Amino acid sequence: MQTMHAEVVHARRALEALRNGVPNADAVRVLGCAQPHVLDRFDQQLDILATATKQGTTATTEGIIVTGDFGTGKSHLLEHLEQHALDRGFVVSRIVISKETPLYDPAKVFAAAVRDARFPGGRGSVIHELALRVDYRTPSGSEFMAWALDQPGLIAATVHLHERSNDNELHARILDFWSGEKIGVAEVRAGLKQVGSRGAFDVKTIKIRDLALLRFEFAARLARAVGCNGWVLLIDEVELLGRYSLQQRAKSYAELARWLGRVEQQAIPGITTVATISEDFDLKVLREKDDFVLVPERIRAKGGDDNIVLAARAEIGMRLIERDRLTLILPTAETLRTTYDRLREVYERAYGPCADLEVSLQTATTPMRRYIRGWITEWDIRRLYPGERPEIETESITVDYDEDTALQQEPEGFEGTDDGGRE
Repeated sequence: MQTMHAEVVHARRALEALRNGVPNADAVRVLGCAQPHVLDRFDQQLDILATATKQGTTATTEGIIVTGDFGTGKSHLLEHLEQHALDRGFVVSRIVISKETPLYDPAKVFAAAVRDARFPGGRGSVIHELALRVDYRTPSGSEFMAWALDQPGLIAATVHLHERSNDNELHARILDFWSGEKIGVAEVRAGLKQVGSRGAFDVKTIKIRDLALLRFEFAARLARAVGCNGWVLLIDEVELLGRYSLQQRAKSYAELARWLGRVEQQAIPGITTVATISEDFDLKVLREKDDFVLVPERIRAKGGDDNIVLAARAEIGMRLIERDRLTLILPTAETLRTTYDRLREVYERAYGPCADLEVSLQTATTPMRRYIRGWITEWDIRRLYPGERPEIETESITVDYDEDTALQQEPEGFEGTDDGGRE
């Protein structure tokens, strides 16, 4: 009886997610993944990191950028990749680009990555749980400690204190710092004095930007120290960058190139990335807005070495979107029928027998979401209003790429004038 009840709950949970167009783990288990070309590439990325972990070395990988129109299954794909990576022993973060999480700000991207991270068998705050599990006496724990002691003094000192201090309040502050919060330099120095390590580390503030990138590597190495194979970033709705100012678009393209591991000596060991972006971004932004020409031209015109570097990295990011993307496969008659059969089985498990509907491929460009929501809607109406035969109308949703000033507020301290600690 309990098993039957659980099956009904899982079936209804999957259907509710599909009704809302926001797939969850239940929905993904029901429908599977019809994008083998993406899954194969993703497995290659995971294999590289898992092999390095097994061998006690570190590795970097080239990430994937996936394109598809609204409703073609980008979110469904990311949910599937998340479950797949968890099954293979990776920490996974789903990051949705938004006003609160702009792609050009690595500090806020890190905050989102930590906030929404999951790892095999874990509950609650990921950094806190990883820190509780690390054992500095093991080979992997010793390896993590050796790396940390070779980092800037603030990082090295907090790891040293985490190992040696018995001050629970200080431990909590350190874990908050590792999760993206600030910590007082004076507080760290006082802690070092308590454990007899006064003057052992050059503890001083670190620029926000530098610290954000270092924190990603720190998190990945901490995860490896407790037996995980690495950290996966799944970055959704990258197309929002098309609404940024030109300067912020340049920074975002450069960051995308970094996350995808295509900037020399800037790829982060132990981390691999999959990013999704709308299919029409290439045409609407790179070409019609003329970002290919305007972005590097205007950034270089500002002068200075930093802007020359930024322009070059932005060009790499734009070329990745243009040339190195994997496009989602649209449904064929065969995949449509298979999906329908699976979905009908789930609906009947949730609510009982339902009508057999006509299944036919409407057009070669019709997204799967339209079929799925249409079938569920019709079954719902027939179940709730017997005898009714609904006529369902659909509308296509287009992405707005007009610049939005509400998205163009630079984060405080973005240029890295402070952070890492406070006196």
